[in-house]
Amino acid sequence: MIILAATPIGNLGDASRRLVEALESATVIAAEDTRTTIRLLGALGVTNRPRLIALHDHNEKERAADLVELARTTDLLVLSDAGMPTVSDPGYGLVAAAAEAGVLITAIPGPSAVVTALAVAGLPTDRFSFEGFVPRKPGERAAWLGSLSAEPRTMVFFEAPSRVATTLASMATAFGDDRRAAVCRELTKLHEEVARGTLAELVAWAGPGVRGEVVIVVGGAAARDVAFPDAVTQVLELVRSGTRLKDAASEVSGLTRHSSRELYQAALAAKG
Repeated sequence: MIILAATPIGNLGDASRRLVEALESATVIAAEDTRTTIRLLGALGVTNRPRLIALHDHNEKERAADLVELARTTDLLVLSDAGMPTVSDPGYGLVAAAAEAGVLITAIPGPSAVVTALAVAGLPTDRFSFEGFVPRKPGERAAWLGSLSAEPRTMVFFEAPSRVATTLASMATAFGDDRRAAVCRELTKLHEEVARGTLAELVAWAGPGVRGEVVIVVGGAAARDVAFPDAVTQVLELVRSGTRLKDAASEVSGLTRHSSRELYQAALAAKG
């Protein structure tokens, strides 16, 4: 089978007993960075030295088929550098190929920067979306963030420390200076820090520079901020995901305060 194993995102004390046992018994490990995995084995006191195969963004397409065949006859442990494989890390292509081939897939749960940041941000957690890494190019970033301006759920983003100030400024432009947010830095590590405030306040905070691994959490758009056309788009997206039109209109109405009937009729017309 294929075993996706979550590794610590900072504090080695977060390594689960199941993870250590899996590392001790593994014969083959597919790792995002084999050097990181070697250091992890040493830090956790694991003396086992399994065969290590590099599996990263640049070779996953090429290696997925061979690894799936390997997993038919042996357990293949899959690791990213930190957190759960496949979540903005290599592994999705391998899992998709394995599922298509009928190879068993399981996971060893563990640390997640997404959920950890969401938990400490102080923003609504009942509904959230993980948006991954922010586009680097200014035009793409502006358009992408603009498409999220009416998103009612709390949003979680990954970002490189060198680009945090620029990204926060772009978010302030797209979402408004007063939108609440949090920048979570070095989660679970010695110098963990969570800066909370409006986007305008966080832009000023990040001005001198930010170091370490960073997760940005941004509050969703308030109901009154969602324009009617954007609300209709949300209805249509729910319908495309399998929700009945009537139920989708009702759900979006509760989030945006637009009339359920008007949303239903507009979405129905848009569907043709």
